[in-house]
Amino acid sequence: MAGSGQKLQHTEAKPLVELEGVRRSYLQGGGELEVLHGISLKIYPGEMVAIIGPSGSGKSTLMNIIGCLDTPTAGSYKVNGTDTAKLGPDELAALRRDFFGFIFQRYHLLGHLSAAENVEVPAIYAGVRPKKRAERSALLLEKLGLGQRLSYKPAQLSGGQQQRVSIARALMNGGQIILADEPTGALDTKSGAEVMKILTELNAQGHTIILVTHDPKIAASARRIISIEDGAIKSDEPNLQAEEAGADGSGHLSHSLIKNVWAKSFRAFYDRFKEAFIMAWRAMLANRMRTLLTMLGIIIGIMAVVSVVALARGASEQIMANISSLGTNTITVYPGERMGDVRSGRVRTLTERDLHALSGQPFADSVSPSVQASVLLRRANLEYNGTAQGVSADMFRVYGYQVSSGRLFTVQDVERNAQICIIDHNSAENLFGSTDPVGKTILVNSVPLAVVGVLEEKDSPFVRPDSLNVYLPYTAAMTRLFKQNYLSSIVVRVADGFSTPVAERAMVRLLTSRHGRQDFFIQSSDTIMKSISSATLTFTLLISAIAVISLVVGGIGVMNIMLVSVTERTREIGIRMAVGARQGDIMAQFLIEAVMVCLIGGFAGVALTFALGSVVQSLTSSITLSFSAVSVLAAVLTSSAIGIVFGFMPARSASRLNPIEALARE
Repeated sequence: MAGSGQKLQHTEAKPLVELEGVRRSYLQGGGELEVLHGISLKIYPGEMVAIIGPSGSGKSTLMNIIGCLDTPTAGSYKVNGTDTAKLGPDELAALRRDFFGFIFQRYHLLGHLSAAENVEVPAIYAGVRPKKRAERSALLLEKLGLGQRLSYKPAQLSGGQQQRVSIARALMNGGQIILADEPTGALDTKSGAEVMKILTELNAQGHTIILVTHDPKIAASARRIISIEDGAIKSDEPNLQAEEAGADGSGHLSHSLIKNVWAKSFRAFYDRFKEAFIMAWRAMLANRMRTLLTMLGIIIGIMAVVSVVALARGASEQIMANISSLGTNTITVYPGERMGDVRSGRVRTLTERDLHALSGQPFADSVSPSVQASVLLRRANLEYNGTAQGVSADMFRVYGYQVSSGRLFTVQDVERNAQICIIDHNSAENLFGSTDPVGKTILVNSVPLAVVGVLEEKDSPFVRPDSLNVYLPYTAAMTRLFKQNYLSSIVVRVADGFSTPVAERAMVRLLTSRHGRQDFFIQSSDTIMKSISSATLTFTLLISAIAVISLVVGGIGVMNIMLVSVTERTREIGIRMAVGARQGDIMAQFLIEAVMVCLIGGFAGVALTFALGSVVQSLTSSITLSFSAVSVLAAVLTSSAIGIVFGFMPARSASRLNPIEALARE
């Protein structure tokens, strides 16, 4: 029953809060339990209303609907003329942030924030600049007698002081309507009286106060008392004994930073992001061991990926270096259509004239023919099978060979068919032992050759370590040793500044025009390198894909821990929603935390990989690691992506929590 006095008093005023036939039901035991039964109620600006009733009467449910923390099952609820049923989650959050101010029985302060920071939280979500919100927070706490407690954490404050912080937080964005749910329930008599005095003064300043209490003494401070029993209003009467000072909006609202407009500036977005970042960082520090164990999966995954890529790159670079040692930028011409062509032995069109034609080309740095065959090497009573190669003086420049003793042969040696040779390190060791071979003679098949030089020992994966090689002028090889007038191959070292593919095309055109057809094929070191690079890349991708599995496992660990974190911090989520946090704000906070865990784990994994790589390379030279900035960047980006992907579900779960259920968690 509505009080007639109140009705007459507000005949021309527009109600701030208007409920019409509001019902609220909950699923329970397979059926529905209706808590509120058709509540109709109007509250006007400047009123101080007490909603009183026994436990279980539905007064807290009614308060939650009025504060937009809950929604009615049926009926309509309007705030300042706006039907809340037509508002989305973010618009309801804006109402809680800019229009209402909540004072809870259990204070509901965030334990890791100071008193001043707790008061500032609603203004952060409203986009107020840091300096303004800090000034207002300090001013409010000063007025409430906590000017010396700005930096105190909730645990360092008494119950009455914590409730004052809660009141200051309710006023931060203006608090046109202040909802106080059993504001003195957890306080002693003295502290409770101080809180009620503050609420009365706020009402005198023009704030609309709605109290929920079961204590008639507390309700006696209000100028209107609504009694509720069994989910229905039993009475709604004015309290004629209450003080009339400042009633019905005759006072003035305290200064508000918000004019019911959501700040959409970049600065507002930055402040909300910064707040979410700080909260995520503090949550990680508060659970250091759990955070470290969560990171461990990411660290191991990153180490595996970066190490595998570094090992593959190192092996590839080592192979490339060995290929380059055989001849940098070399192109070799062979008779026949392709490698392994059985008819290549019958193709004898590759001649000395082709050699001279290629030597005159601008792309040719140096050119050497090759005439080779297996031979018998003899000295005294020693005999070995080996390979004899007839080459020009340029061959040693083409492949970068140097002598350890003696000399290389010259153009004059080639022109006069000199019976001389240069032997490799293996031949010198096997034929001469510790004796200096230079100046000595060996028999190649039955042809005597004077040794004029010994090549430096050179490791190569493409030359058998037990092979014996003898090099002699190709003219002598063709006339004295092999009795042939054609060449086995011609190798060209491409001059610096010329593209290998361009040189290849030029060689093909030249030799095709000379032979009348293409009875030869070309192989270059560039082609070999590309083939090896392609094979190495395929191998690296395969192993990296396997290593990424450990990253995925780490990501699942992050998701599990974040789900636990959401459960542990449900009450914090409820508090933030009550003071105006949007779903996006809650989601951002938990998503940032997941990404931070993965990013820090990613950087730690990269750092540990570098450290471990340095140790391994200092202990052995057989393993080469080549770290790539691209692989490191990819690893860090991958860890971030894992944080986003596996952190999304927990963050989404947190953002969709029911504020009422979240606040009820202890």
